[in-house]
Amino acid sequence: MKITINGDATEVSDGLTVAGLLVERKVKMPEMVSVEVNGEILKREDFSATTINDGDAVEFLYFMGGGA
Repeated sequence: MKITINGDATEVSDGLTVAGLLVERKVKMPEMVSVEVNGEILKREDFSATTINDGDAVEFLYFMGGGA
């Protein structure tokens, strides 16, 4: 199926959950990633229960700290 990940059109397997998408896309340090699907930021505990659908827009968001 076709979805958009971080602004790029992408083909992924059918029936993926958000957790499965992180694995399929080989996201490094998935525990440090927030995920937005169609404009809604998901709670981490919902990653395994949220299914990705054809045409969805997904954003992987990485929050960085630091500075002085």
